[in-house]
Amino acid sequence: MRKSVSEVFRSNARKWAGRASLVFGALLTACATQPATPTLDGDLLISHVRVVDFSGEAPDVREDVFVLVDEGAIIAVADTREGLIAATEQDASGLTMIPGLTDMHVHIWDEAELGAYLSWGVTRVRNMSGLPFHLTLAEQIEAGSVLGPHLVTTGPILNSAGPNAQVNHQLVETEEEARAAVAWQAEQGFTRLKVYSNLPREAYDAVLQEAEARGMIVTGHTPEGVRGPGVPFEAPFDIAFDEVLNDGFETIEHVESLVWHGLSDREDAVAAQALAGQIAEAGVPVTPTLLAFHNLWRVADTQGAALTRPETDLLNPLVQATETDMYEYWSGAPTGPTAERDAFHLRMTRWLHAAGVTLVAGSDAGIFTNVPGLSLVEELELMVAAGLTPFDALKAATDAPAQVLERKGLDGCALEGCAADLVLYACDPLADISCLHSPEALIRAGVWLNKADLTALRDSARNHNLERTQENVLGGLAAQGVNISALGLN
Repeated sequence: MRKSVSEVFRSNARKWAGRASLVFGALLTACATQPATPTLDGDLLISHVRVVDFSGEAPDVREDVFVLVDEGAIIAVADTREGLIAATEQDASGLTMIPGLTDMHVHIWDEAELGAYLSWGVTRVRNMSGLPFHLTLAEQIEAGSVLGPHLVTTGPILNSAGPNAQVNHQLVETEEEARAAVAWQAEQGFTRLKVYSNLPREAYDAVLQEAEARGMIVTGHTPEGVRGPGVPFEAPFDIAFDEVLNDGFETIEHVESLVWHGLSDREDAVAAQALAGQIAEAGVPVTPTLLAFHNLWRVADTQGAALTRPETDLLNPLVQATETDMYEYWSGAPTGPTAERDAFHLRMTRWLHAAGVTLVAGSDAGIFTNVPGLSLVEELELMVAAGLTPFDALKAATDAPAQVLERKGLDGCALEGCAADLVLYACDPLADISCLHSPEALIRAGVWLNKADLTALRDSARNHNLERTQENVLGGLAAQGVNISALGLN
């Protein structure tokens, strides 16, 4: 069983005590004794590495240091190797090491995809459309029987019939149905609920009440209620956006949803900045997922050619088979309005950041044409294009998720006591965010993976297991009452 960070320190304290020795020296007429420098014993020593941490308001950069890892945790970051002992040493001269990246909005359909995330330096993901197999997969990852990023998951998406209903959603219409659905998810072992835009007031209120009673976390889209005629241009939403802001969301998802619900789908700069201030005052973190809409534009702009760009073979083919209508629509969509909306999303993100809203990076990977792992790198590039600095964008993928997930000081950091989930580059991501495309090495749970290992992980992610996907995904959907035949799969 893996030791906790505190247990690691207690264990090493015993090692220090047991290895203390006396050094004798002849000093003219007498002998003097003094204790030797205490030693720290670990599994892995990374030597001569440049370390960047994002826990503060500015980058914490240490040049040419020695990082000692033991049992999956960083136990020392030192200026010299004195007193540091490890079974294995890796010379990281010329490399920059940062905390592993967190993608706060993904859709995982099979364990085959996990290697792709690791290959681009993603060491933690939050899955936003859960099924029972995700709970098992998360346990297997933590036990070390499956290699992948740490997996946090919501339960199945809670929604109601309406314009945004999808076949994989757990649909509820009444208070009773909502309470029963939350109870079912809790019984399965889920601790996070994802709510969606069609939820009517009665069902949404019931979800909140049941979640509070069961100590469950709520995240997702802001529910709008029943969408009546003329919404949003001639009539207001049934549930106003500002009504949701104090409902305790872990995060609110998608800048495009903020524009739709919070701005009534109007590209109004003055109203947008006021909305950003309102969100900041409420203290609700936001996951922009800029890439989700940007990839719609990309497909439209290339008349569909982007659907077969390099690395799209990492997307799950079973899920891709359900996206045919979306592919056809966006391949023929007009590019002008799409480009304008895409640009407004960037400005909205800049205004959110300027207002002090906590932003966490999420890519919506696993659906449409959003490639696992690579999409987070592209999301961070878009955040920089929106006006954030590389430091700000990287903080949104390291320290900020750790804070939101209540793991600050344990994850998303490169300091003593932090998890040894780290990624190394031959370039400087603080100077050029595109550096993230080419990790040189990864440390996952204290294990060093070199560039060849990362390439092998990415290649393995191309080996999809459709039989396993069908068993896990379709079986899970059936368990929550979904009509599998509606998926249109053979």
